[in-house]
Amino acid sequence: MQNRLRITVLCENTVGPVSGTLGEHGFAALLEGEGLSILFDTGMGETLLGNALRMNKSLHRVARVVLSHGHFDHTGGLLPLLRNCGGKDVYAHPGVFSRRYRVKDNGESIPIGIPYDEHFLRGMGARFDLDHRFREIARGVFLTGEVPRRTPFELGDRGMFRDANGSEADRLEDDQSLVIKTAKGLVLLFGCCHAGVVNTIEHAREKTGEERVYALVGGTHLGFSSAEQTEATLRALRGFGIGRIAAGHCTGFAASARLLREFPGGFQPANVGYVLETE
Repeated sequence: MQNRLRITVLCENTVGPVSGTLGEHGFAALLEGEGLSILFDTGMGETLLGNALRMNKSLHRVARVVLSHGHFDHTGGLLPLLRNCGGKDVYAHPGVFSRRYRVKDNGESIPIGIPYDEHFLRGMGARFDLDHRFREIARGVFLTGEVPRRTPFELGDRGMFRDANGSEADRLEDDQSLVIKTAKGLVLLFGCCHAGVVNTIEHAREKTGEERVYALVGGTHLGFSSAEQTEATLRALRGFGIGRIAAGHCTGFAASARLLREFPGGFQPANVGYVLETE
């Protein structure tokens, strides 16, 4: 269990109160605790180092890097991190290097996967630890691994494929989240949560044996979900008794507004500079 915990958002689409920071389409957050420094995702690669410097966060001290899934806006900052801060242990799902494309309705195909291959990143100092299972990577800190898709309303993404022609759908099996056990309950750190917010929460509760959920931080992908999925997700979240929700990145403005209304006093946007602390 982590008694004292701080999560600081370093990369996100929008900026918060810290002057001189920049936004980008992506996500990265720094998890700090007792003898703990873990970087969760790395953003697109344009703002990670500068924002960390502006917020007086030393990425040289980061021992572990977690990649939530293999999209460019969560993995693109890995190369500049390695170049400037040295080799790192990198935890991810074995499918993180899968080829990935967004195929538009007009047939246009855009590559959206991790922008560097595994061999190159290993040569730059990345020590990959790839596993699909739920696992503890530090005391009281867990990776969900592959999340079972059980809810009937979390239908996954449309328009994402493993090939440029759009014939093989990408189910993003590699999507995973970070789970921290605290005295107040579980804190979940999401990248995009393609596996579904409720699926991920239920998986974390089952695997840790902790029923209480204190806080959710990061991307929820509700910005790309149907109205029906958003409403069903909100109903489920109310039932969990969550104390704080800090959502951003792929959550979208409309879903963020709904979360603010449904959780008055408990919702904040997880933009650059947002900090969650627990005692």
